[in-house]
Amino acid sequence: MKKTTLKSVFLTGLLVIVPLAVTLWVLGLIIGTMDQTLLLLPASWQPEKLVGFHLPGVGALLTLAFVFVVGLFTQNFIGQKLVTWWDAIVRHIPIVGPLYTSVKQVSDTLFSSNGNAFRKALLIEYPRRGSYTIGFLTGVPGGDVVNHLQEDCVSVYVPTTPNPTSGFFLMVPKSEVIELDMTVDAALKYIVSMGVVAPAPPLPVTPARHPVEPPL
Repeated sequence: MKKTTLKSVFLTGLLVIVPLAVTLWVLGLIIGTMDQTLLLLPASWQPEKLVGFHLPGVGALLTLAFVFVVGLFTQNFIGQKLVTWWDAIVRHIPIVGPLYTSVKQVSDTLFSSNGNAFRKALLIEYPRRGSYTIGFLTGVPGGDVVNHLQEDCVSVYVPTTPNPTSGFFLMVPKSEVIELDMTVDAALKYIVSMGVVAPAPPLPVTPARHPVEPPL
């Protein structure tokens, strides 16, 4: 085999192994962290004491079950009242209150079933003229900020790559924003892959055919 062929085969193997290895490493890290939470339980309640051997991943399963039970409980009237009561208490705690409120607002926006956090994928010039990046429309500026803007602007979140959970919040003039013909999911995959996984080009618009009238 030629040198170029060996190189291409090796790179192909890396493209297959690296995502799998990273996925398994992240899963192992999460499961290990969840398992550590079981150490807070009394010794007689720990799974290893009950079954006599180590059960990896029990912490992750219990955490998922706990989240599901909390979500199920808070869907009824009593659960919603308790959540409202808990929010009112935490909001009045110094230092913790403002932090909790900020995190809750972000989580409500991102994870709400009727939310619309990332509305559209946009193309903007950032961080300088002639350099473009993908951002997401999150809304429009509000409050006193509007009084100091020179023109009509939109709120844009520009995620970093390959970790889109961190990024930059920008207020960009509406005239300088290009709306992309791609879904938010496709744009996120494009960003996370650092441009390697390019979205499919939009399908060409076929002009409507008018029925041919029969000759008179």
